[in-house]
Amino acid sequence: MAREFSRNQRLGNQILRSLAELIRFESKDPRVEGVSLTAVELTRDLSIARVHFSLMDPDGDVEAAQEGLNKAAGFLRSRLGQSIQARHTPELRFVHDDSAAQSAKISELLDRAKST
Repeated sequence: MAREFSRNQRLGNQILRSLAELIRFESKDPRVEGVSLTAVELTRDLSIARVHFSLMDPDGDVEAAQEGLNKAAGFLRSRLGQSIQARHTPELRFVHDDSAAQSAKISELLDRAKST
């Protein structure tokens, strides 16, 4: 019987849950408040995790949040290594995900087009 999800996907989901908890409860940096993790993409060899994040506040400072996450990457990686079941903890790279803002903009354009 084939597995439903690959190891890559299972580990990515585990990393996403653990990192979200770490950022929410253990991070002291005010720049990462209001950060929501949206997805984790792992390389084939599981050495690098590209973590996508968005901001709860659409007008928030993305660059400051990116700096805060990059600054905390070492701490997050060490704590992540304690919580996940993996031989090696992947390097964390944070990428801003603006899909929520893009979808709101498209929705607004569609509403405007529908009303005319």
